[in-house]
Amino acid sequence: MAKDSDSSSMVRLNIGGKKFYTTIDTLTRREPESMLAAMFSGRHTVFQDSEGYIFVDRDGKHFRHILNWLRDGAVPTLTESKFLELLREAEYYQLLGLIERIHAVINKRKEDNELDTELTRIDIIKCIQSEKVRFRGLNLSGLDLSKLDLSLVDFSYACLRNVFFSRANLQSAKFRDVDAEGSIFHNATLRECEFAGANLRGALLAGANLQSANLQDACMIDCSFCGADLRSAHLQTADLTNANLEGANLEGANLKGAKLRNANLKGANLQRAYLRHVNLRDTHLEGAKLDGANLLGAIR
Repeated sequence: MAKDSDSSSMVRLNIGGKKFYTTIDTLTRREPESMLAAMFSGRHTVFQDSEGYIFVDRDGKHFRHILNWLRDGAVPTLTESKFLELLREAEYYQLLGLIERIHAVINKRKEDNELDTELTRIDIIKCIQSEKVRFRGLNLSGLDLSKLDLSLVDFSYACLRNVFFSRANLQSAKFRDVDAEGSIFHNATLRECEFAGANLRGALLAGANLQSANLQDACMIDCSFCGADLRSAHLQTADLTNANLEGANLEGANLKGAKLRNANLKGANLQRAYLRHVNLRDTHLEGAKLDGANLLGAIR
C-alpha cells in the first residue's frame, strides 16, 4: 500500500483483471473485521504494480457489488445463482454483514415462494427448549441458526446447505454425512464435533473452534478456515483442495492422507502435526510453523 495511509487516500485495485478505484475509508469503515479492512488498515504491506494497482486474484465480476455494499450498504437484485456467486465473494473477503444480508434475502424469497424447509428457526428453538434435539436426515437448508445453543444436537444425514451457524454453540454436535455446502460457521464452537464424510464444500469456518473435531473423509474444497482452531483435529483423508487455512492452529492435527493441493497454510501452526506421506508440493506454507511435525515421506 502507498505510504500515505490517510483514510481518504485513493486506491487502485485490479480484481482478476477488472480495475476499480475507491478509497481506504470505503474499504475499512463498514466492515472493519473483513479481510479488505485488514489489508488496508496500515498494519500490512500491500504491493502495487508499476501502474499503482493492487492485484487480488479473484473473479472481478461481482466486485462492484462488494464496493456498493461497502459504500452505502446496498444489496443488488440478483438471480439466486448470481446471489450464490456474490455470497462466495463475500465469504472470501469475510464481509459478515453482507453475508447476513444475502442469507436474509435468499430466505425471504424462499418464504415468498413457499419453499420452506421442513422446520423453521422457531421450530428449532422449540425443539431445543423441549430437549428434542435430533434432526437426522431433515432438510434445514437456508435457515438462520446463528447464536443458538445446539451442543450435542444430532444433524447426521441432514441437508444443511447455506445454513447460517455463525457464533452458534455446536460443541459435540453430530454432522456425519451431512450436506452442508456453503454453510456459515464463522466463530462457531465446534469442539469435538463429528463431521466424518460431510460435504462442507465452500463452507466458511473462519475463527471457528474445531479442537479435536472429527473431519475424516470430509469434502472441504474451497473452505475458509482462516484463524480457526483445529488443534488435535482428525483430518485423515479429508479433501482440503483450495482451502484457506491461513493463520489456522493445526497443532497436533492428524492430516494423514489429506488432499492439500493449492491449500493456503501461510502462517499456520503445524507443530507436532501428522503429515506423513502427505503431498505438500502445491501447498502454500510460507511462514508456517512445522516444529516437531511428522513429515516422514511427505512430498515437498
